[in-house]
Parts: sequence; C-alpha cells; structure tokens
Amino acid sequence: MSLIEQAATRLAQLRRAGVEIPGSAASEVTPVPAEAATESRPPAASAADLRRQRAVLSSSQVSQSAAAASRRIDLDLNALAASGLISPDAPRSQLADQYRVIKRPLIANAMGKGATAVKRGNLIMVTSALSGEGKTFTAINLAMSIAMELDNTVMLVDADVPKPSVLKMLGLPQSRGLLDVLTDDSVDLAQVLLKTNVETLSILPSGTQHARATELLASDAMVALLEEMANRYPDRIIIFDSPPLLMTTESRVLATHMGQVIVVVKAESTVRSDVKHALAAIESCPLKLMLLNQAKSSAQDGYGYGYGYGYGYGYGDGSSDGA
Repeated sequence: MSLIEQAATRLAQLRRAGVEIPGSAASEVTPVPAEAATESRPPAASAADLRRQRAVLSSSQVSQSAAAASRRIDLDLNALAASGLISPDAPRSQLADQYRVIKRPLIANAMGKGATAVKRGNLIMVTSALSGEGKTFTAINLAMSIAMELDNTVMLVDADVPKPSVLKMLGLPQSRGLLDVLTDDSVDLAQVLLKTNVETLSILPSGTQHARATELLASDAMVALLEEMANRYPDRIIIFDSPPLLMTTESRVLATHMGQVIVVVKAESTVRSDVKHALAAIESCPLKLMLLNQAKSSAQDGYGYGYGYGYGYGYGDGSSDGA
C-alpha cells in the first residue's frame, strides 16, 4: 500500500470514529491506485543528488552575498607615482629599490622563514615617535612594495583612528572601516574592506571615529578580529598605519598584538631621547625595527635622486645599523 493510500485509509478511520479533521471539508483526499501514483511521480532523487543540489544552492547564495559585500575601488596609480608613492606601473626608481631591501626581512619574518620564529609575524605596525615623520607614507609604500611580490597579498589597515590619513593620501573618500566592525555586530569585515585595482592589495579604512577608540583597540573584539585577519589567509601580510607612540595611547595598545613594529625616524629631526621613549613604550613587542626616513645621500646616484630612504634595525636601546 502506498503512502497516499495509507493516509486516506487512516483519515477514513478517524472520520468513522467521529474525530473532526481540520480543513477536511475544504480538501478531500482521494485514494490513488498505486500504479497510477507511480506513473505520475517523477523518479525520486538520490541522496547524493540532493546533497549536490544543496551544495550548489549554498555556494550560489554565498557568492551572491560576497559579491554584494565586496567593494572595489580604483587607485589612480599615475597620481600616486607623481606624488612620490610607489606604483606597480612606474619605472624602476631608487625609492622602489630601497623598499625592496626593507621588505625582504619583514616578509621572511611574516612567513616564518626568518632566523627565529616570530609570533604573528604577518602583523606589522608602522608608527613613529611624533607626528610628521612619514609613517603613513612609509606604510603605504611598504604595502605597495609587498603587493608587487608574486607569493603574498597585503591588507593595509588605517589604524591611526584619531587622525586617519591613508585614504586621503591615496585620493579616496572616507568610509566605514575598522571601528565600525568593532562597534556594530552587524558590520562584517568584508563589507568595509576595499579591494583595489592592485589585485594583491586591499585596504581597511579606520572607519567612523569613536570617543573610546583606545578601549575598542584593547577589546576582546579587536583581539578576535586580529586573529581572524592574521590566520584567514596564510599568504597575507597586514600593515597597520598607527598613531605616533608619544602622542596617543592607541598605538601602544595595538603594539601588544603585533609581531613586528617599525618605528619611522625622520633624519636630522627626531631627537634621540624621543626615539628611546618610543621604543620603551612598545617594549613588549617581540621585534622592533627602525626605519630612517629622508636620509640625505652622500652623492647623487644613477637615478638622479639627491636624497633617499635609509633603513636600520634597532631594539630597546635605540641602536641601529647604518643605511
């Protein structure tokens, strides 16, 4: 006996027993011969077929959701090159070559190929002792240089929440970003992440300013977000442009979660005591490096530059190698 015949028989038994069936007057069930029911029904789908159909539907829904959440912006690479920033399409330059040297040990540490293992080595914070030393310029150029690698992708995060300037320097309007993800559970990272026409580079703006930005950067939500950002893609390196160390507290909090911290020092400008105090403020970070910015060259080189970017690596005592 088919399922339909069994249901019809049971319904008739209930009626004979005086049981009222809701909606039975509006819809009568007529027994259908098993042969006719079999002929009218399409072949039943197998369990494997159903699983495949659900997988296709789920994949389609995820793709549509991701497409709706993703935002793509086009950087004016010619304008960036004209302003002195590194551009993948620009001719070879002294600046680009210097960042090739600077990024190499950073990438090695980030990918676990350095002399010693660096925890969260792919989280790199760029900061300075004071404002005006070129940290944002350095963060953008470092991210752009690493984006030119064949084996790595880069996320540039504007973590200078009191005074964000990454988007402005790139010629982009302000938009939601990091702080919005931390304050609003309905905002997902993918919704505020900006994908660029440099295929391996994405940008996370600082977002809507908040009076308790320091507490937000120290929150469990921030720790969870950093873990997600650091571990989601094994080839991703994340560059954080953070506030100056001696002017705000946000950068000190952020540094506790970083694997590598670069302190930008403006040549012939930043005093040694400020550098020492800045390094002392991030003493807990496992790896601290110093980058000497706007160091004058002793002589013009083949590229025609009268100045360049020096670099050096330093630790808590403020020592550095020459560049």
